[in-house]
Amino acid sequence: MPNMRTCAFGKGGCARTLFALALAGALALPALPAFADVRKSDQIGDSTVEALGLSVGDCPDVASDYAVLVDSAGRPLFQRQATAPAQIASITKVMTALVSMEYLKLDDQIVVSEAAAAIGESSANLRAGDAMSFETALKALLVPSGNDAAVAISEAAGQAILEREPGLGDTPAAAFVAKMNEKAKELGCTDTVYENPHGLDDGSFAGSLHSTASDQALIAAKAMDSDVIAAIVKGGSTSIVVKRGGSNTQIDLQTTDALLEMYDRAIGVKTGETLLAGPSFMGAASDGSMKLYAVVLHSDTAQTRFDDAKALFEWGYRHYIDYRFINADQTISMAANSTVTEVPLVAQVKLADRHDAVLDVTISDPNASQRVFDLDGNVSQDVEIDDGALSGVVKAGQKVGSISFKQHNQTIARYDLLAAETVDAPGIFDRVSNWFWGLFGSSDDRQNVVTVHNNMPIIKNNQKNQA
Repeated sequence: MPNMRTCAFGKGGCARTLFALALAGALALPALPAFADVRKSDQIGDSTVEALGLSVGDCPDVASDYAVLVDSAGRPLFQRQATAPAQIASITKVMTALVSMEYLKLDDQIVVSEAAAAIGESSANLRAGDAMSFETALKALLVPSGNDAAVAISEAAGQAILEREPGLGDTPAAAFVAKMNEKAKELGCTDTVYENPHGLDDGSFAGSLHSTASDQALIAAKAMDSDVIAAIVKGGSTSIVVKRGGSNTQIDLQTTDALLEMYDRAIGVKTGETLLAGPSFMGAASDGSMKLYAVVLHSDTAQTRFDDAKALFEWGYRHYIDYRFINADQTISMAANSTVTEVPLVAQVKLADRHDAVLDVTISDPNASQRVFDLDGNVSQDVEIDDGALSGVVKAGQKVGSISFKQHNQTIARYDLLAAETVDAPGIFDRVSNWFWGLFGSSDDRQNVVTVHNNMPIIKNNQKNQA
């Protein structure tokens, strides 16, 4: 039996005293940083955190089991089991909105059926017989995550689908779900199955409904291309008016998207939660010039999903930097189109067919720049000169080649290179010299020689710069 000691302060006093001592000790100690949830298998770009040798500070602190952050070009910046199948609950309703918009007009009338009103779970508080425009029904669908609105919309859109494609399903509901799955494939989803328009996944709705974080990021981007959907999910809580019993009735809709209040760049889009899916979130953010999309699935709490999305967005924007492509040390005067301008000296070409002739070369856009993801590493340049464009008279402003910029082995930008001066065609002396070289010389000695004068600054980890 373990050695038992009696507390000198008595039975109740012992517990209170120990608690007080522990509290005092905790207050005396300096605050410790929270442990960041970063996993070696998390992916940054197309490599894992472990392979890249990144520190915890270089990675977003995300607790959800499945997550992805995608930029406006569709490139994944961060992934955690992003292609693994998972439940998505009411995030399903984003696809419901997308599909229904292809078959219904905003002013089409939606009437709530008995089945729609009785669906249960998350609700827009619609009643059987309520009538409203399709646009109003979309608000009831997306703002409070109304299952009743989801069924009402799918019934109306499903009927419109059957009128166009009678053999698609036995019922409007079946036809609508078929179009949801068809749309998912059209958008490039690789492992997504829809079985209903609302996302319920237990009881009579149990089945194979699932998707992936990556697939849902594709759907988020498509949804936010719609001005109608984007306005609804960004607007937060609102109210709608439905026709009920012959009179207008106002219904207040409370948004489920808490990130709209937590993060000033948040612009939507949809929450989801069931016992199987756990709290989940499909989010979008914008800094005015670039959108990012985050999907987090199977969080441990409702708040965690929003914290994770915010962490992903803040991390993503922090690691995007404005990178200036042209950093030449010298400028030159270019006279073209009756205008003289100072332009950067990007390169010089020693012309092989003209004695001691050197052509100054500049770029079509001296202020060329682009946002780049700093964790992708440095940007390189590749200058290509079109020898054919240099065979005769070369005029200032004439295209003579191109310059491309690459990051992570991918071309991210390309611009025309221009002659910064006019150079005459080869003269008689040059032509005679070229003729003799053609007879007796080496062709290698008659190559145009390019010297690049543009500098490419080293990209540093932006997070480390801010530390």
